Amino acid sequence: MQAVDQQVLDQVCQWLDSDESCWLATVVETWGSSPRPVGSLLTCNRAGQVRGSLSGGCVEDDLLEKLTSGELARERAQFFQYGITPEETERLGLPCGGHLNIVVEPLPADDAYRGHFGHLRDRVVGRRSVRRTVDLRNGATSIEDVDAHAPLHYDGEARVLRHTYGPQFQLFIIGSGMVSAYVAEMAQALDYQVTVCDPRAHLLDEFSVAGVTKINDMPDDAIQKHASDPLTAIVALTHDPRIDDMGMMVALKTDAFYIGAMGSTRTSANRRERLKALELTDAEIARLHAPIGLPIGSKTPPEIAVAILAEITAVRYSVASATHTQLEAVTRAA
Repeated sequence: MQAVDQQVLDQVCQWLDSDESCWLATVVETWGSSPRPVGSLLTCNRAGQVRGSLSGGCVEDDLLEKLTSGELARERAQFFQYGITPEETERLGLPCGGHLNIVVEPLPADDAYRGHFGHLRDRVVGRRSVRRTVDLRNGATSIEDVDAHAPLHYDGEARVLRHTYGPQFQLFIIGSGMVSAYVAEMAQALDYQVTVCDPRAHLLDEFSVAGVTKINDMPDDAIQKHASDPLTAIVALTHDPRIDDMGMMVALKTDAFYIGAMGSTRTSANRRERLKALELTDAEIARLHAPIGLPIGSKTPPEIAVAILAEITAVRYSVASATHTQLEAVTRAA
């Protein structure tokens, strides 16, 4: 899930736990240009408070008015479409040609819904997937724990919504220095959940980037507990081989989609020899991105952070190999 959608779930749970009913709106289909993807969430209450976004235009204001006036989703879930006419598209600030289909649900503050959304939130926080099914014909809802994410599916004929909520991409940073701070800030802007691990409590206490999870533990233990899934990238940035190597020897055995360590070419070669001596296989060591980051000539901490996140992005979208080759050629030519 994206960070903003996680915030929506948290807000729903807060309102329900406070005996306050609310509504939940889900984007189920779009046409043309759309500022928010399918699966995006918005919640609002009768006081007019809103968390999340559906379009970034005036759709949110219009939806809130329809909900609080009782025009829409008064008693059960309802399908609704925005952007049917060019005039409406222009009035609501939708992109040119944009249409937006949503499902809106009233959420009563009762024990059933509190348990329903509490379990959903706990699964997502625990980096586990859960599928939620909503039958618009009778208002029935159900949730099911699942092993993997699946695309949202809305069956317009059967009027059934199936939405899998899953973990957000995570960046697990070993070390709490200056480069880590820039990487953490930029990663949050890219919608990563950021975790910073450092066994040195005094340095971790001084790490002031808001919104990150801080873990004062040895990196090998922390990775096993918090960063072993395929939606996680792990980076070692302490420059202390006693700490970084301990993290890498465990990280390279996980399902993390990216694993990198900061250091020069010579330092990286020495690290690979040490990891081999720790009985990691050649295939496991080959997963390590070191020197870390795309070779863009970065020198300063923010430039290094840009290079690191550029490479993580490239790997995430499976274009790393070609990009690396091209940039290395450009660097040599320069």
